[in-house]
Amino acid sequence: MDIFANISSIVNVIAQAANQGGALNWLVEKFNAGGGFMYPILASLVIGLAFSIERFWSLTRARVNTKDFIIKVKKALDEGGVEAAKKVCENTRGPVASVFYAGLLRYDEGLDAAEKAIMAYGAVEMGFLERGLIWISTFITIAPMLGFTGTVQGMIEAFDAIKEAAQISPAIVASGISVALLTTLFGLVVAMILQIFYNYFVSRIDRLVGDMEQSSIELIDALYELKNK
Repeated sequence: MDIFANISSIVNVIAQAANQGGALNWLVEKFNAGGGFMYPILASLVIGLAFSIERFWSLTRARVNTKDFIIKVKKALDEGGVEAAKKVCENTRGPVASVFYAGLLRYDEGLDAAEKAIMAYGAVEMGFLERGLIWISTFITIAPMLGFTGTVQGMIEAFDAIKEAAQISPAIVASGISVALLTTLFGLVVAMILQIFYNYFVSRIDRLVGDMEQSSIELIDALYELKNK
């Protein structure tokens, strides 16, 4: 209930600002005409966008220049050994550096142990990258479902109005049909907005995972070379 109360206050603020803009005024008017199901639909949008902003910030911080980082790690391995490479990883943010550091920690136990550590920690980092996406996906599903539920409610209102008036007239059913169409429209729009963010994050994560896999292979090759020396 607190969420809906906060959303209601947000809508009121928007309504006050809407006096200065015709399009915004129309949007608020249609929102209010959509009935009670418009609030959970708006809640789905607000919460979904909150998770999207968090994922965007996290994935932006996770992005590094992988090629430059691998060059630095290889140079550190050649000049200072594993300990120097660890320091490079410690001073670099992102999942690739974390995976490298996990592998270097296990280097003393053998290359097989280092390789297993890289694979295991790569899976952990992938879980961190995908954290929150399930909620965005949930709201993508819930928003149109709420819209369709509002559609059913609107049609029920329309038929109840016909029953009370004992006649069929466009004016009688207009309110119920308006609720039905508006909730469907807003639910679908919310789902489409969040779907764009979701697909963007999935593509970013795929690129990061690809970088981790490719760079991990190069690190293992570099460790083999170091061992042979």
